[in-house]
Amino acid sequence: MADILALVLRHNSTLPRDSKNLSLTCCPGGNTLPCMIVGERCDIKTSLLFLTAITAASELGVKVLFLTPTPIQSLPGSLQDTLANLNPDSLKKIKFMYPRSREELLQDVASLHECACSPSAPHSLIIVDGLERYLGVRPDSSPQPEDQSAAAHVSALLADTAAFLTRKLEERGGACAPCRVIVSFDVGLQGHSSGESLLGMDPILSILDRYFSVRCTLDRDRSSATPATAIASDKQPRGVWMVYFSGVGITARLTAGKEESSIMQRWWRLTVCPNGALEFYPMGTDE
Repeated sequence: MADILALVLRHNSTLPRDSKNLSLTCCPGGNTLPCMIVGERCDIKTSLLFLTAITAASELGVKVLFLTPTPIQSLPGSLQDTLANLNPDSLKKIKFMYPRSREELLQDVASLHECACSPSAPHSLIIVDGLERYLGVRPDSSPQPEDQSAAAHVSALLADTAAFLTRKLEERGGACAPCRVIVSFDVGLQGHSSGESLLGMDPILSILDRYFSVRCTLDRDRSSATPATAIASDKQPRGVWMVYFSGVGITARLTAGKEESSIMQRWWRLTVCPNGALEFYPMGTDE
């Protein structure tokens, strides 16, 4: 699943055009690993998920299911220009659903098993925005045992459903296989130099890491211009974040291909341009 995020970063980066060929390379055996985008509460994670859905539907031609607890009144400003140039048929490949509770989310995900038996092809990408809201996680209180149980239940169902849909896609020829899962999770990163330091501090995040073995962390770059100064100038970025991948699943992904390995080992600078567009600048690697 992180392979699609790597593709999005490459496609919307400052890399030369000839380095932006849109293709995916699966791990040996056709397996892909669920990915979780983590960071402090902000709209950037939602915009990144939108961009991922649009890239998957328009460039890869796969069906996308986008699950979020809040009905979308308007599309993120960062995608307005992108959407204006899209083929309407590409947008039809993205289905939005708005489960309002954990129970509704579980029902909607479970229903995909039944839908897979219909004549139409199953979804190849499942996106869940704001997973913490379905788990009842509250930033001002400690997680309860039932919250941890819910995290394991929801994560296990997503993983099981992706595996089931992958088998169904392969039975249809495998052109759109495997089925991938990407979720976002809000967590307080203030005061931490790396999302890795939260492993022993947040029991919910620790449980999620067992199921989402690739983590994409967004750290706000507070040394850059603040939103207040950005608004005052039409040349200043609206915000800057550092993006990097981590997790036990990275080791498996690094054997997939040289170019993708370079992308996932690299730190990226995500800039929200004055017009709202997202741009990714490749930085150094962890090597």
